[in-house]
Amino acid sequence: MKDQFFITSLIIPGPRSPGNEIDVYLQPLIDELLEFWVDGVPTYDASTKETFMLHAALLWTINDFPAYGNLSGWSTKGKLACPSCNADTDSNWLKYGRKHCYMGHRRFLPPDHIWRRKKWLFNSREDHRMPPREFGPEEIQIQLQMIGDVQFGKSHRKKKRTAEELNWTKCSIFFVLPYWSTLRLRHNLDVMHIEKNIADNILFTLMNSLGKSKDNINSRRDLELLGYRKELHLIWHGDRVTMPHAQYTLNVEQRNKFCEWLSDIKFPDGFTSNISNCVSRRDCKISGLKSHDCHVFLQRLLPIAAGGYLRSDIGLALTELGTFFKELCARTLDVNRLAQLQTDVVTILCKLEMIFPPSFFDVMRYVKNKARPEGSIAEAYIHTECLTFCSMYLKDIETRFSRPERNIDADEEETLMGSKFSTRKFVPWIQEHRTSYTLDVSADLYALACGPDRWVATYAACIIHGKRFHTKQREFRRRTQNSGVVVTGDEATNNLDFYGVINNIVELRYMEWRRVYLFECDWFDVGDRKRGVRVDDHMISVNMNRTWYKDEPFVLASQADQCFYIRDLRAKGNWGVVQNYANRNVYNIPPRPRVLEVLDWESSTPDADQEDEPSYYYEPVQCDNTDQVATELNRPDILPSHVDAREIMDPVGQCIDSTGFINDDMITSESGNAASEGEYSDEEDL
Repeated sequence: MKDQFFITSLIIPGPRSPGNEIDVYLQPLIDELLEFWVDGVPTYDASTKETFMLHAALLWTINDFPAYGNLSGWSTKGKLACPSCNADTDSNWLKYGRKHCYMGHRRFLPPDHIWRRKKWLFNSREDHRMPPREFGPEEIQIQLQMIGDVQFGKSHRKKKRTAEELNWTKCSIFFVLPYWSTLRLRHNLDVMHIEKNIADNILFTLMNSLGKSKDNINSRRDLELLGYRKELHLIWHGDRVTMPHAQYTLNVEQRNKFCEWLSDIKFPDGFTSNISNCVSRRDCKISGLKSHDCHVFLQRLLPIAAGGYLRSDIGLALTELGTFFKELCARTLDVNRLAQLQTDVVTILCKLEMIFPPSFFDVMRYVKNKARPEGSIAEAYIHTECLTFCSMYLKDIETRFSRPERNIDADEEETLMGSKFSTRKFVPWIQEHRTSYTLDVSADLYALACGPDRWVATYAACIIHGKRFHTKQREFRRRTQNSGVVVTGDEATNNLDFYGVINNIVELRYMEWRRVYLFECDWFDVGDRKRGVRVDDHMISVNMNRTWYKDEPFVLASQADQCFYIRDLRAKGNWGVVQNYANRNVYNIPPRPRVLEVLDWESSTPDADQEDEPSYYYEPVQCDNTDQVATELNRPDILPSHVDAREIMDPVGQCIDSTGFINDDMITSESGNAASEGEYSDEEDL
């Protein structure tokens, strides 16, 4: 859905957002939903020209995790932050990190899984617990009855929750709807927010960014307190303290090469923003990535970077994580594949537990602009909505409604986009038999048979099927890459896909202004599975120095699709990882074939058209009996970095001045209402 079709019924900008008091502002919406469900609304049906009573129901909400707590009434902070696990949430308070971490993913594995017994790979304990049970509507209603009187308003002081209230802060106003308690899925999480949080965690940890990395001094002190992964503990040499480098972080040379690689990547026109603007080669820093940039990084760039710089087991886990989100965000979804993804995500999370410290598995919060309402996203959204509404009535100037899309095929002339043909024998034959043939020959076929004009036109760019194509020479001074093409193979080529780059765009002109467009390409050698192409479970990489079919460089533009290449960090030489993608506004709907019966000449009824996005083969996550992370996680090739001893406690992890820290005794069973520097309380705005 696009912005101009959104309807924002109520947005309150300012230093104080509604937070938990959002129910007060949702009351008009609930009244309308009740009217839709109980009485219905008279609606006119244009097809039957009759009026009927329209009934509607609210299926679910879509929001980020902090807003989940505002709408559902279950606090997404503290000891019991998971709304699905409810009272069975597995959390651990990190003393020095001053926050809760949420691990224990082994309980979602099969009961006889070998990882449940391998305590040295996880937290030095075996885990034979069963998965959290699903709470039914009756149990949820019983829990909601335990909530006391909730007073809305910023002036009221928030009361401390009792143990019986668990993490409930209120009974959500949505439970006023008669059907709301019976829904199994009431709230959905926005995947773009999840991808940004995960991408930020991984990227800043890989880059070892000061103040943003999840692997810091406090996380090492927590590891020492928890008593496992001793190779990552702080090392004391008298008054000097050093911190070993971890295998999941990059050294200085690797960070420089990574920033150089990231700034040199070129994407197709309109695919994403210019990520190189977010990379500083001089300071070796990455900042300013938007949500869609993190979406591209997690799915496209992280698997390549992890495979090139990190250890094979760590790189495989991050590659599988990116593949999981790539499959989850596909345009078309298969129910069977979703079931496989549900199983795979548990294995991926267990692999990440073997690698990253506990501080990696926390709940991220968002920094809000509370200084000026004019600078908030809400205020900007109101301005955009007002301008969009006004632009609907401006007919004489270009607006977002009258402006053509960026890569639209505008002013298309009549073209001939058929199959491959040879005119040497076909042209004389069709000219000889056209007058004597009983059936009529179409004008397109006759124009094709007459052959093209001897003069052809060549171009350096064109737009076909909503995608912009450039020649390779045109891209030398550009920040976009639009010269990559892929031709899907068939049975004649053993389903082998052909990859190449465009050298020239040729226009063949036929009679009556008909056109045929050809791409003259350099085809990469995909026939050599060792020196020309490498195919694994997650990526396809081609050697861009080896070409193939030099005597057949042409392909019809209608037969080619666009792809782009990213330099492969895993291989030496000029290797590129193939990246296929589908246009967001163009759907590949197959034509409805006309099948004529031999006897009655009646057309058969074809199957319903289905949107079938070309997708790669999804390889399930491998989980065998071998140790996934069998070696230690420190880097012996890099000297440990020195740490200021004034920031460190004594070797046993006890604080010199314990008044500034929160210990486990301060965290009560009612979970997570202790206010501290690193912990959020329920009365804070989300």
